[in-house]
Amino acid sequence: MISLNGRLRVACAAATAIALSACMSGEKKGSEVAPVDTAFTRIGETGNLETPESARYDADLDVFFVSNIKGQPSAKDNNGYIAKINAAQTDSMSVFIRGGQNGVTLHAPKGMAIIGDTLWVADIDVLRGFNRKTGENVATVSFAQWSPRFLNDVAAGPDGALYITDTSIQITAAGMRYFGKDHLFEVKGREARLLLEGQSKLAQPNGVVWDASGNRLLLAPFGGQSITSITPANTQPIPIAGGLGGYDGIEVLADGRILVTSWQDSTVNVVSEGTLKKVITGVDSPADIGVDTKRMVLALPRFALNRLEYFHIPAASAATSKD
Repeated sequence: MISLNGRLRVACAAATAIALSACMSGEKKGSEVAPVDTAFTRIGETGNLETPESARYDADLDVFFVSNIKGQPSAKDNNGYIAKINAAQTDSMSVFIRGGQNGVTLHAPKGMAIIGDTLWVADIDVLRGFNRKTGENVATVSFAQWSPRFLNDVAAGPDGALYITDTSIQITAAGMRYFGKDHLFEVKGREARLLLEGQSKLAQPNGVVWDASGNRLLLAPFGGQSITSITPANTQPIPIAGGLGGYDGIEVLADGRILVTSWQDSTVNVVSEGTLKKVITGVDSPADIGVDTKRMVLALPRFALNRLEYFHIPAASAATSKD
């Protein structure tokens, strides 16, 4: 199997050959610039996962952590686990943290964030902290006073704060039930507080990410059609882009582009001039994405297909600039 680096080298070599061919043909004028690759290109996958919900890249260790629900997303069955995938050789995968082993409780892990040496994981109604190098359970944060139903995504803020969404649903073999008590929490110093609540404000919040360039939180609601922002000065969500809804993962690239997945039309999108532009299509059940910042690779969990797919992220163009 060709490694991820190998695939990227092949793609780069092909692009270089095309550019050189154009130069040698005599058709390219001196004032013209060679075409820029603007396509998100699928370059591989990691299979044999079990209901993968979220991918989080650790640049220091050069690995992806992938949360696996393994069963019903609301079941407290203590069989969930975190897989670890070598980002340079994506066919190298191991189980890093497993519920029911080594004193670990982990039911249905979903969104993750890294602060220092702690990997934080949302697990139905609590936030669990694990040492990202050893897998040791180092913290558990309770939200019991608000009775959350479905802690979903976790984002790290600039000051060590964590932000956690509660989609307020319950998913069992019988289907999905919505309770209408949406929440957005903040955790500082392992103490939780409520930032926002209510269906009208949050619309079943799913993905959340900190946008450093805008000094704001971005929310991707599953039940609403607008991506929204929240600033320290204004905690009321402000729409920044609209689409079909059913949003899940959301990430901000170093160049400021905002990527978001949608279950509604099986896509990955980039925010562009107040709308969502499709950059990847035909990917049903696209969950919480992660980004390999060293190789510019998007990791896309295919929730219902039990695999993680990888896409080369092209350089930004005027058509895919940040809102």
